[in-house]
Amino acid sequence: MVTNSRQLDSVFGALSDATRRSILEELAHGERTVGELAAPFEISRPAISKHLRVLEKAGLVQRTPEGRVSRCSLDAEPLRQAADWVGHYRAFWEEQLDALARYLETPTPVNEEDEG
Repeated sequence: MVTNSRQLDSVFGALSDATRRSILEELAHGERTVGELAAPFEISRPAISKHLRVLEKAGLVQRTPEGRVSRCSLDAEPLRQAADWVGHYRAFWEEQLDALARYLETPTPVNEEDEG
């Protein structure tokens, strides 16, 4: 599996914050202005802008200036790459759990000495 480690680090770093995840959820419904994205949060506009910069650096958000307003849109490609990376390890753990299930389902021979 080939992945850009620096890009993956940026994506997981961006996803580590609940505010940034909420911003991405909002952008999944369509583009929004910075003001629209800031409205539900009880934090300052500069704080929202800082979160947006982290998301932009990770390649998850594109900001387009339109006069005095900036419109933001989601770029989900880096999320797909992160999901592919996680999926690789999901297959590993599923295989491990399947092996455990097979082991637990295997009948254990009864030792007659233990019954007495």
